[in-house]
Amino acid sequence: MANSRNMGMPDQGFRHGPKPRAEVSRRMSKTASNVSSRQQGADTPTFLEFFAGSGLVAEGLKGRFKSVWANDVCARKRGVYVANHGQDHFILNSISDVRGDSLPKATLSWASFPCQDLSLAGVMDGIAAARSGLVWEWLRVMDEMPEKPPVLVAENVMGLVSAEGGAYYRALHEALRERGYKAGAVVLNAVRWVPQSRPRVFVIAVKKELDIKKFSDPGPNWLHPSPVVRAAVDLKDWIWWRMRMPGPRRTVLADIIEEDAPCDDTSASARNMGLIAGRHHKRLLQELANGFKVAPGYKRTRGGRQVLELRFDGVAGCLRTPEGGSSRQLLVLRKPDGKLATRLLTVRETARLMGAPGKYKIPGSYNDGYKAMGDAVAVPVARHLAAHLLLPIAEACGASHA
Repeated sequence: MANSRNMGMPDQGFRHGPKPRAEVSRRMSKTASNVSSRQQGADTPTFLEFFAGSGLVAEGLKGRFKSVWANDVCARKRGVYVANHGQDHFILNSISDVRGDSLPKATLSWASFPCQDLSLAGVMDGIAAARSGLVWEWLRVMDEMPEKPPVLVAENVMGLVSAEGGAYYRALHEALRERGYKAGAVVLNAVRWVPQSRPRVFVIAVKKELDIKKFSDPGPNWLHPSPVVRAAVDLKDWIWWRMRMPGPRRTVLADIIEEDAPCDDTSASARNMGLIAGRHHKRLLQELANGFKVAPGYKRTRGGRQVLELRFDGVAGCLRTPEGGSSRQLLVLRKPDGKLATRLLTVRETARLMGAPGKYKIPGSYNDGYKAMGDAVAVPVARHLAAHLLLPIAEACGASHA
């Protein structure tokens, strides 16, 4: 398989930084005009995507929702997005420079807002901090739109509902209520579709007047683990969303490994292997007798020393980026000659762990690709949510205004 860092757009496309506000407004108006002139499924509900990143949400919603506007501040992520989804509707700039009255009308507004201040791997500064606090800019943009989208989705890490006893979620919930929405949070873990443990919170809000009886339950279901249940206590306009459970996952980590990818040299592999914690090393020896192929792990500090902690359930740990406060994931593999070696995940492996199709282009360096995949929503998660909840809601919104 071709090296993913050589796929897609040339690197010089990454040199363009954010554009001045006047240029952003001009581009937004042009985008709205271009979108209205297209002939691609007039009945397909449309969506706006904030913090669009590398386009994996757009990939997951493809065929059910039509992207009419997307935005991100990262030029390298833009390179991945436009390589796969085109550039005519993508605006490269800070959300602080986006004006709602310049955006096209849409059924859905999606915001995967920054997680660093809500992540357990980060510093947990909270939803009012500089990065995760950009969710308030998203709501400000919604306020400026002549007609707010009837459906909103905000996505983030578990800290949104679990930290501070759910206070961060409740603040967001009340802000949505003030804008005429009722809402509820669900948790979807990518491990149901791909061999990666990646639980994420999806806050789904709809206009208060929409009848949602057929989309909700009277109480919690498989979508609502205990942190969500606790966060929802005594909230007004709360919805216990209902959605079909997916079937069993069909792949394990060994299925997505690029077997011809180069490993660390002998000395580097030995150093990494020497970091394996005691009980993990004992388990590794046991697995070697049972056809062991690969185990993922993260380097962590325990008792003042660095250790490599592995998992043996056929599932990778959650992909993260350095900005999230964590190290890159390391693999311990059994080579064809039976010897053990270590290496980092390849970019294409991270793409597979995110459920991206094999043809998905990931231009740029290794670091660019790892960050693009590690800071995103898994494709099959977005696809399932769109197919079994968001699209039916969008269709109900259309019927209610017919």
